[in-house]
Amino acid sequence: MVTRVEHDPLRIEFTFPDGSSWTGRLAGSVNPRLTEDLALGVVQLIHPLGPWTTKGTAVVYLSQLRRMVALLAEAGFHGGVGDLRPAHMLPFWLAASGERVASTRRLLEGCGEHVHSSLRAHLAGNAVKKRPRSEPLEPYTEDQWQVIESGLRTVVRQHLSVQRELLALAELGPDPSDRGLNRQNYAWLFSQRGPLKVADTAAALGVSTAPFTYGGSRLLFEVREGLFPPVRLAAAAKALFGVYSGVVPDGISDLGLGDVTWAGDKSVLLDYVKRRRGPESVNLPARAVRLLEAWLELSTPLRRMAPAQVAEDLWLFSTSHRGMPPHRDGPEVIAISSFAAGNKAGGRKARRSLAVEIGLTDHEGQPVPLHSARIRTTYHNRLARRGWTGRTRIDPNHTREVEGSHYVSTTTPAQADAVDSVIEDAQAEIVRRSRPPLVLTDAQAADFAAQYPGEVARLGLDDESLAALLGSEMDVFTAACANQYAGEHGPAGKPCPARPWVCLLCPLAVFLPRHAPNLLRLKAYFARQSRQMTVSQFIAVFGPFADRLTHDVLPRFDAAVLTQAAADVQDVDAELPLRPEEVTV
Repeated sequence: MVTRVEHDPLRIEFTFPDGSSWTGRLAGSVNPRLTEDLALGVVQLIHPLGPWTTKGTAVVYLSQLRRMVALLAEAGFHGGVGDLRPAHMLPFWLAASGERVASTRRLLEGCGEHVHSSLRAHLAGNAVKKRPRSEPLEPYTEDQWQVIESGLRTVVRQHLSVQRELLALAELGPDPSDRGLNRQNYAWLFSQRGPLKVADTAAALGVSTAPFTYGGSRLLFEVREGLFPPVRLAAAAKALFGVYSGVVPDGISDLGLGDVTWAGDKSVLLDYVKRRRGPESVNLPARAVRLLEAWLELSTPLRRMAPAQVAEDLWLFSTSHRGMPPHRDGPEVIAISSFAAGNKAGGRKARRSLAVEIGLTDHEGQPVPLHSARIRTTYHNRLARRGWTGRTRIDPNHTREVEGSHYVSTTTPAQADAVDSVIEDAQAEIVRRSRPPLVLTDAQAADFAAQYPGEVARLGLDDESLAALLGSEMDVFTAACANQYAGEHGPAGKPCPARPWVCLLCPLAVFLPRHAPNLLRLKAYFARQSRQMTVSQFIAVFGPFADRLTHDVLPRFDAAVLTQAAADVQDVDAELPLRPEEVTV
């Protein structure tokens, strides 16, 4: 079956890639001709002809279609798509929101060549209003994440403990005391008959409904919800499953028993459908596997009595206390196929109740909603902060910009400040390393202040410190240091702890002819290290310094200076101030 337009009454019969279908009714329009033309355009936008793959998208766009037709009729337009001109659409778009402008432009694009060329020119250009940019979900804080994880885990564990106790009571058989109005008898009755309503329970026990009024049914509800998972428990299990696995929320909601493949006792391959992309699979983490085992145990008593049409749904819960009409072929149950369809209100209410129950609040103590998509954002945000995950993108449908804003760079203000500081330090380090080394001859050193006023200002030298620098008072092993207390490689105000080769990349280093022997000794040391280390090890430890010495520093010295200095080099470790772990063999 494919998506198609039907008449008498006018409607669109939608068929989506996951096999589901839906009827969008368009009868009673004030402009049937325009409505039908746009409906034919909608068909071109539904998979496989177009990008739309979900009922939610179709519902939104059909709503926009009806509104567009009604507003154009109010403005006096009663023709078809081919009669529309910029004079009709521009006033409509100027008066509409950016969201409606984007939606109606998309509807007209689906009509293709049926749209007049003058209007197609507008569709090919920029919209008169832009769709408002959605704000990425902010991940939960570390404290909130701990509250969510521990709170939801406690809810599931407590219910599992209660259910095991009730099943043990049910195995003891019926207890006729108190006319059967006791915990053991309720447990036995429900285990045999399913989640009965109050009237059905009274009939099964042969009593009137009077004992269940004015709070008398509290024990009955307690036992029934203990044996059969309520919507609150299903919502808690789904949210905790997202915490453990990071699977997209709509994929979790649509799971069935057939999507769970057990590869041994403790390994599970989960197949799910992401609505904007299609089928995906994941090897579940150990915690998610244990949660899945617990949920299957919790739902088994209800699943044994469920009708065939819902028994294969993974997230199964009892709603008998909601007054739902009973199924003809089984007890009264319903499966959560999605929080966005079929039981949307119940899902939202359950999550709100859970957030209050587990004490999920912000730093001011205000309640924070339990949001399934925000849980996934936090999961991947935490994963990204641990290091590379092995994937270039979390969602192939996203651009790198969207990935960054939704999953990686979405941080708290304190984390954002820390990231900015790291970036600033890294940029400053790149600038420092790109600066050419300051290598002087004796003549240049004698006239340093006149020839290099910019360098004198950069180094912050006065006459006294300049004289000390050009003399030998501020010498370190490989250079003269403009300020050993500047904190370039250690705490400010403390002597620099850097190793001799680090000076090669330091912006405070000044190289003079008297340093040539030590620079050659350092070059010989690099050569010895390169013979006893692998290439990758040497590059990681000494590579930048050896490159700087060989290609930037030594070539700036006069050849005669280097020849004279080479005579003093013995090529042994004793010539350098090394630590025990730095010596060569």
